[in-house]
Amino acid sequence: MRIEKKTKTAAETEALGARLAPGLRAGSIIFLHGELGAGKTTLVRGLLRALGHQAAVKSPTYTLVEPYFLPAHAIFHFDLYRLKDPEELEFLGLRDYLHAQGVCLIEWPERGQGFLPPADVDVFIDSIDDARIARFEAHSDNGRALLNSLE
Repeated sequence: MRIEKKTKTAAETEALGARLAPGLRAGSIIFLHGELGAGKTTLVRGLLRALGHQAAVKSPTYTLVEPYFLPAHAIFHFDLYRLKDPEELEFLGLRDYLHAQGVCLIEWPERGQGFLPPADVDVFIDSIDDARIARFEAHSDNGRALLNSLE
């Protein structure tokens, strides 16, 4: 299953992220692809706000993972941009996060290749002219349920 959505502002990208929230299931893994500044964290911010998170949402570029314990889900937001070697994920405790039955949102997943499990959904965000195109691809039943919330 594949869905494509276009947004023109950060607020629209946040709103798109918020629309994903109802379809989340425990244990879901979402990979977020895109260049620096494409809107990956903006999409995550919208999702987290829809789940009730009121504080700031920043990219965990330096911490590598930022946990959010919300009433509906535990969300683990990863940013692997600074990862030097995929094996570092072992030291980060990736397995513990995956077995916590939370939702894992992973930016720059290609940097963890070989150590990350398959994604339920891949999100590809591209900047084109004055807009962003977000392409969502589901790879599992969890992923299809998530994308159904976008239609």
